[in-house]
Amino acid sequence: MICLLMHLFPIVPFRMQMWSLNTYLYGPKDDLKHRLLWREVYSAEEEAQLKALVCEAESRGLTFVYALSPGQDIVFSSSCDLTLLKRKLRQVSDLGCQAFALLFDDIDHSMCQSDTEAFSSFAHAQVTVANEIFHFLGEPPVFLFCPTEYCSSLCTPSVSKSPYLLTVGEDLLPGISVIWTGNKVISRELSPESLAEVQAVLRRPPLIWDNLHANDYDSRRVFLGPFKGRPPGLRAHLRGLLLNPNCEFEANFIPLHTLGSWYKEVKEEGKGEPQPKRPITSSRSTGALASDEIPADPLMSQDLKAGENQVSRSFSHEKISRRGLCSGRVPLSEAQVQLLVGLYYLPHEHGPPAQNLLQDLTWLKANCHCVSVNGNGKKASPQKVEEWRDRAGRFLAACDDVALLHGAVVTSINRAVLYDLYPYIWDLRNTLLVAKAFICWLGCGASSGAELHGVEAEPWVFKGGLSGEVQMLLPVGTSSELFSHPPPLFPTSRLYNIRPFQQKDKRGKGGQDAVISHPDFIGDRCLGASLALCPEYSLVLEDELGVCGCAVGILDVHSFAKRCQASWLPAMRDKYPSRPHGASGHTATKALLYFHEEQDYPDSLLYHFPSQLRLEALPELVDCSVSRSLLTALLTALKANGSQGVFCEVQPTDGLRMEFLTKLGFLEILRGEARPREGVVLGRLL
Repeated sequence: MICLLMHLFPIVPFRMQMWSLNTYLYGPKDDLKHRLLWREVYSAEEEAQLKALVCEAESRGLTFVYALSPGQDIVFSSSCDLTLLKRKLRQVSDLGCQAFALLFDDIDHSMCQSDTEAFSSFAHAQVTVANEIFHFLGEPPVFLFCPTEYCSSLCTPSVSKSPYLLTVGEDLLPGISVIWTGNKVISRELSPESLAEVQAVLRRPPLIWDNLHANDYDSRRVFLGPFKGRPPGLRAHLRGLLLNPNCEFEANFIPLHTLGSWYKEVKEEGKGEPQPKRPITSSRSTGALASDEIPADPLMSQDLKAGENQVSRSFSHEKISRRGLCSGRVPLSEAQVQLLVGLYYLPHEHGPPAQNLLQDLTWLKANCHCVSVNGNGKKASPQKVEEWRDRAGRFLAACDDVALLHGAVVTSINRAVLYDLYPYIWDLRNTLLVAKAFICWLGCGASSGAELHGVEAEPWVFKGGLSGEVQMLLPVGTSSELFSHPPPLFPTSRLYNIRPFQQKDKRGKGGQDAVISHPDFIGDRCLGASLALCPEYSLVLEDELGVCGCAVGILDVHSFAKRCQASWLPAMRDKYPSRPHGASGHTATKALLYFHEEQDYPDSLLYHFPSQLRLEALPELVDCSVSRSLLTALLTALKANGSQGVFCEVQPTDGLRMEFLTKLGFLEILRGEARPREGVVLGRLL
């Protein structure tokens, strides 16, 4: 099993005799003595912390279940290991714990020689130890056993014919409950028929360990959607249900409230009094809008919508009364909460906002020939071009909505929501910055019209959720190092945009300390040739104050150099003579020689890295993540038109730039001594 509960939540329902107990199962991965060091007892300080947790659970009416995972290296036939196991559980029992679980999930089926001689099978070994521990602890009313085959997909050859499960069902004492996750580790749905089959094999109703909202297997995903896909009719086939929640506390409001609604419906069905489905509302949710005040949505149920209203209150108004209004901080609006939930819905399905984003991006990429330079030799109809631009406008507006949501989360009055959810919305904001720039670039007709290949697969297959799927639709989507980085320590709500270069961006400006006084000199030397000969690979980064960075690229340096020698450099040599009037000194002469020297790169470099780029940003740009997005957007454009590799030049003294590029997969190729100009050449394949 890939997930364990890590926070104290009122998990409902869990049932041994009655569906009325709230339960917390303790099995955190950061407690080394839970799994890796299971033989070691807790220190006095650790004992005190664990006892406090047990007492806190009891004071809140929760059944505290202590789970231990000895399966990785236990020798089942070893009396020493059995003694250590009993000692560990006795220590926890003495702290007041009265409910226990033995977990044998995610381990190898093989046994050592002594176990092979002592037991007829792997299941026999596990069951023997579990039964003895159950007796040793005095047959507690709550004792859970997690089998190695804990879902249908792990059973060999099937649930009904699995020798492992048949042994567990036959030999495990009836007072021990068996944990089950459904058809999969993360089951989209649970059906009464599949659970009835499991119940028949185990000779007892299974206890569901529900991983629907567990997110500790993917650092880029969080699940804010409702508890669904579990009909109330499951009750007859279950011993109980434990929900494995998101690692982030604030992310579990809707999951837990909709679980409560499901539980209420289960109870009403059990009484034989069917009731109409009601939204989650109570006296505690005063101030939340009624569900019928929210526009109808075929995907989001009334329970979810009401839950979102409660979330909006929890994310905002509830916090105001406790903390007071902070300067510049406001609650998230209802629409923003709905957008947030729709972007981070459930493992197997996206909410409407995420679905629309993916559908539009997929369609725009597949039909980019309508607005490309040559359109594959076919001119698209005006209607098709208009359709492309309309859908592009909708996609760009949706990206802007996510950017605004990012800013709203940063300035939200609920700081707990900010720190729990910021890494996810920040990641998506940056990925959509690249996607938006890519669509803008396509809309300028910069694409060659060639088919843009992505990785085709079912949604939710790739890691990263919505961010990951958007990433995989981009030409550089397989380069994970361009997208996966930790968020900044200090969140900022500043809005950024990446767009193609426009002529209005070209403004000459001579600095007071410039060696050459001509206002165009710096621009001509650094970016002039690229902007004049291949402006389609020039991107601009801007914020609310204006342009704050740019990235320029050259698709084919070899052909570019020929064009440069033929037209650009002669014009620059006329504009900037090597010995102009009014310029004196060695530094000025050296600067002007830039336009009078041959500039070439060895064929061995251009064979693997035919493209070149240059990245510039203002010093006050402190969020390096947007610089990464700017560079990634340029690499996306170069890759889309066939580039297989790119290089750039960096001064040896520019350590920050070297570190930045190295983290994005660039490696040192050539040093200055190998060519006339000084500098380090870094390159990466695309």
